[in-house]
Amino acid sequence: MTQIDGPESLFVTVADGIRIHAALYGPRDPEQPPVVCLPGLARTGSDFSALAATLAARGRRVIAIDSRGRGRSDRDADPGHYNPTVEMLDVLAVLTALAAEPAVIVGTSRGGILAMLMAAARPSAIAGAVLNDIGPVIERDGLLRIKGYVGKLPAPKDHDAGAAILRGAFGAHFPRLSDADWHAWSQRNWVAEDGGRLVAAYDPAIAQTLAAVGPDTPLLPLWDQFGALATVPVMIIRGALSDILSAQTVSAMKVVKPDLEILEVADQGHAPLLNDAETMNAIAGFVARCRHAPGRA
Repeated sequence: MTQIDGPESLFVTVADGIRIHAALYGPRDPEQPPVVCLPGLARTGSDFSALAATLAARGRRVIAIDSRGRGRSDRDADPGHYNPTVEMLDVLAVLTALAAEPAVIVGTSRGGILAMLMAAARPSAIAGAVLNDIGPVIERDGLLRIKGYVGKLPAPKDHDAGAAILRGAFGAHFPRLSDADWHAWSQRNWVAEDGGRLVAAYDPAIAQTLAAVGPDTPLLPLWDQFGALATVPVMIIRGALSDILSAQTVSAMKVVKPDLEILEVADQGHAPLLNDAETMNAIAGFVARCRHAPGRA
């Protein structure tokens, strides 16, 4: 492990040789399950830095993972491996390597899909789950919008230009972000190569995972996978302006799981940034209630 900007940094080599990067915050506590943060499709674990620091300050171990092809994890020569099943197995490999099961999963978008798949594949790995703006039904219009920008945003000359690009692309979904917020988003979205040129913090080939999605493509629901979370606490966070997770889907989730905790974040779309005090405090309170896995005393 090496120390980087506060968290510890480590790499876990998974079965096919890809190195998966994880940032570790806070103390290890065998009495409390760690929190594992899984980012969105074209996002990195750095999205959780504020939340991780908040939870770590409350004594919680937090592990923020870069999925393969994102952040500091290795790119994959085969873009076909950028799929939820492979990425779920990567997460399970990291949890095994770190002896981090059971864990409370905080999953944004794609990361929430991985959480549901993990619950179905290895129920003992999950002590609770926060699903950030994702559910068993994904709205087609939002998915097509994501397809329209992943791997397609121009590389900015600097982070001021990056902030302007992001504001143009996402301003309608996040109308109350400040200039500083957009600049910070740019710093998470693009990283400097040797020589200083800014490049996306993910492999652009990840866009191929959405290549087959069209206006008439059937989107398979994940109700069975969501049902696998029946025995653990679950919180759903929805951006009030989301075009991925509908209020109707949240209501249907509540019918399936009556103890579902629901938080709606005002003035944010897909996906809420999880960095405001109210949201972080709500997540911290939820995590504090996820003390043991099913069957544990």
